[in-house]
Amino acid sequence: MNYKEMADGILMHMGGIENISFMTNCATRLRLNLKDDSKADLDGVKTVKGVVGAVKKGGVYQIIIGTDVPHVLAEIRKRGPIGEEKAGSGKKENILNRAMSMISGIFAPIIPALIAGGMLKALLTLLTFFGLVSGDSQTYYIINFISDAAFYFLPVLVAVSTASKLKCNLYVAAVIGAALIHPNFATLVSTGEPVRFIGLPVTLISYGSSVIPSILAIWLMSYVEPFADRISPKPIKFLSKPLITILIVAPVTFVVLGPLGYTIGTGLASGADFLNQHVSWLVPTLMGAFMPLLVMTGMHWSFVPPIVQSYATYGYEAIMGPGSFVSNICQGAAALAVAFKTKNRELRQVSISAGITALLGVTEPAMFGVTLKLKKPLYAVIIGGAAGGLYAGINGVVRYTSGTPGLASFAVFIGENPMNIVHAFISVGIGFAVTFALTLFLGFEDEVEIKTKHEETRALKQKIEVGSPAKGRAVKLADVKDETLSSGVLGKGAAVAPVNGKVVSPVNGKVFSVFPSLHAISVVDENGAELLVHIGVDTVKLDGKYFKAHVKDGDIVKKGDTLVEFDKKAVEGEGYDTTITVLVTNTQEFLDVVPAGQGELESGQTLFTIV
Repeated sequence: MNYKEMADGILMHMGGIENISFMTNCATRLRLNLKDDSKADLDGVKTVKGVVGAVKKGGVYQIIIGTDVPHVLAEIRKRGPIGEEKAGSGKKENILNRAMSMISGIFAPIIPALIAGGMLKALLTLLTFFGLVSGDSQTYYIINFISDAAFYFLPVLVAVSTASKLKCNLYVAAVIGAALIHPNFATLVSTGEPVRFIGLPVTLISYGSSVIPSILAIWLMSYVEPFADRISPKPIKFLSKPLITILIVAPVTFVVLGPLGYTIGTGLASGADFLNQHVSWLVPTLMGAFMPLLVMTGMHWSFVPPIVQSYATYGYEAIMGPGSFVSNICQGAAALAVAFKTKNRELRQVSISAGITALLGVTEPAMFGVTLKLKKPLYAVIIGGAAGGLYAGINGVVRYTSGTPGLASFAVFIGENPMNIVHAFISVGIGFAVTFALTLFLGFEDEVEIKTKHEETRALKQKIEVGSPAKGRAVKLADVKDETLSSGVLGKGAAVAPVNGKVVSPVNGKVFSVFPSLHAISVVDENGAELLVHIGVDTVKLDGKYFKAHVKDGDIVKKGDTLVEFDKKAVEGEGYDTTITVLVTNTQEFLDVVPAGQGELESGQTLFTIV
């Protein structure tokens, strides 16, 4: 995946780097706020290679990329600083959209920290369950408080993230958030004696793991800080501005906003617990059914505050965890059912990859690349999700800590109730079975014949002879001592054991990419074959040592032109195999890749033929 091209394509359709006022990412999506919405072209951004889909919800542009999204985000940041204007200055959003934009903007950067803490806690549960770590050991004690850190210091994390969203000073905001959980205030809370600040009563509340008090505090700060800036004399503004801000915001938070936020938070948690106690089947059923729609619209972010508050109050949550676990597995089931039923090779390949990813907890590739596009499989996901969610709700399944809902993080359902994890697995089993069967039964429009004939016609009209990249002995792909290369997962091809370190182009074409470590080069043949020339096994670890590139990205090359030279003796002296592998990475677009056979080859002599 070419991150530079993706970044350029996204920026072109979003009005350029200067039109972005705020940018972050979650596990699979790039999230943008724009200054001028009229410059955005969602249909255009969907055409960028590597982009799975794009939507605008809650005032936020969500560009679905997949797990490579951090690399794309980093590439965009290289293009220049993000603007300072408020988001959506081109068109005023309604209150609901602004609220959704605010919630997603605050929590998206924090989620990785919460997931890390939750997964560490889940890992600790597994270690103790299998007797690898004793619950009385110091190792357990240390891992336990590390896993709790993200949740305990959540007021600080939320304060910083809110300040970033509202363009406030991050470090002053951190101080305000930290004040809420300061040990001295915690001592006052535990003592229980009445506390007053300049005669005003201070409600004694434990703010550890709270969310809403910090949001309200920094919301106030977003007004106080500009005021402090205006009234501060220029010579002492550096000192007076943060002083005035903290002197106003911190006391008001302790006296008014903190108790208000705590009341709202506990009210949300109590409401969720009421539903869980009296109609336990309802929320997981609805979540299991409609989670895809919530994710598509970005509405799932609105549930983060009550979920976090539920963890803090009860030690578990049943709002989203059980239903989303079932829904994610159903997305995987639908994608795998499509792969089983379709005769379209490209769709099968996409569906298998997306299905496995969804089972592990990341559903965007399956949802936007398969089920939503084909429609009927999405109906199967909704029905299967409702069935599994209903079972989870009836049996009181809860999630004990944060984690991406999927098989990779099943341990988040292990807790004080030993049957909780059992019922969680049964619920996803029901969802998987119902969804898989319904997808096969309902079917979907599969344009197999037209596409296959087109591909076969294209393949039969061309015959591409790929030359050996070096002088040496031909090696079967299966004999290459690199499982990733030899398995054929990256494409079919062949290899050569070179007698020297001169590597030449195997075809006429264009250099698509020279890897930074110089151990691999991607070349696109003039007929469209995409070739990967991979030098050695694990030589990426040398980071370019002993290698010298003779070409760069975009160069036009002829068959036999030198691509790279490397010191074969030195590389082998470091303990690395120097076998050179050539793969056709778009093998699926051709009928077959036929190796020329074994024996000695001259540089440029046919290594294999693409038909």
